[in-house]
Amino acid sequence: MNFAPPVAPKTAAPSPLLAEGLRLFFPAAACHAAILALAWVVLFGFALPFTQDIPAGQWHAHEMIFGTYGAALAGFLTSAIPEWTDTPRRQGKALLALLLLWLPGRAIGLVGAEALIAVAAATDLAFLGLLAWYVLKALIERGSKRHVSFILWLGLFLLMEAGIRAAWLAGSTDIAGRLLHASLMVFLIFFSLSIARINVVVINLALDPSGETTPDRPHPGRQNLTAALVALYAATALLAPGSTVPAYLALAAAAAFFDRLAEWFIGTAALRTHVLSLAAANMFAGVGFLLVGLAGLGAPLAATTGVHTLSVSSLGLAVLSVFIIAGLRHTGHTLDLPWQAHAAVVLMVGAGLVRVLPEIGIGAFLLGAHYAVSASLWSLAFVLWLAGFLPLLRQPTT
Repeated sequence: MNFAPPVAPKTAAPSPLLAEGLRLFFPAAACHAAILALAWVVLFGFALPFTQDIPAGQWHAHEMIFGTYGAALAGFLTSAIPEWTDTPRRQGKALLALLLLWLPGRAIGLVGAEALIAVAAATDLAFLGLLAWYVLKALIERGSKRHVSFILWLGLFLLMEAGIRAAWLAGSTDIAGRLLHASLMVFLIFFSLSIARINVVVINLALDPSGETTPDRPHPGRQNLTAALVALYAATALLAPGSTVPAYLALAAAAAFFDRLAEWFIGTAALRTHVLSLAAANMFAGVGFLLVGLAGLGAPLAATTGVHTLSVSSLGLAVLSVFIIAGLRHTGHTLDLPWQAHAAVVLMVGAGLVRVLPEIGIGAFLLGAHYAVSASLWSLAFVLWLAGFLPLLRQPTT
């Protein structure tokens, strides 16, 4: 008689794209970014087909922040938090559940289907709630307090989404617009907190590719200064939009981002594309807040020019940089960038410059056409990243 214990059936390993959050959500975010920009400018001409009472521009801003950048955030947090806390990664069905909650809102938002706002609100809130639970559970399991700021800001991001949807349903588009602006600021805080952690690794690998030493030790005061000032600016802009206080705080945030550029004063090692792209994203954040602050104090500038510097130039380049760096590091590759990565960074910088410069008098001959040119460069940057990195994500070496 055979008394050997029964052998448990082998479970199939998840698809490489379902093995880690960034492998699924970074391509999803890139696809959404490429489609959203061209559809908004070229296909719909800034007027969505199924919206009447809600400004089409608010729909577009919402989809960029909670759609493209929301997916990028999901990929980043579901990969980085387990790494930072040494807890198991979410895989397979757990990631598919997030994706299926994220998708309905994107289809509804792409065409501005006002009749389905409640459906989009329910799925988007469920998406952010589940993402917050994944992050919180890892922190609880590890007993970690170091990264608790991410769950706090993620919770605020969720509340912003709820407020925007409620304002739309109530017809309060002015309040929705202010909440959208605040949501963009929350994402800039995510960027600031993330770069404080990512840049340490990136710069040290640039200085010592072997990874055996850490010659760069950034000043600890810079880790949270930009995030704190952006938070102060966001709160005052939301609660006292008619005051000049937000303008002065925007200038303070600009100064903090410019001060942070000192982290990239590392000699010729800073000339690598992935290092420069993070520095440029930080610089564009400073320029964006500078333009917002000057406009608020009466300079002949449009505040929206500064906002687009933040949303397109800074965050667009920051997200693409994270896609490149994490896409290589999390698939077992060194930071030797494929040509698609270099080209994508150049295109993204071009998209940001073309979008903003004509509005401040540089290259004014492009005014009007600069929307389509910028959108095309933006979309092509993400398409190139997909072409170069999707094969790596599908067939990682680790």
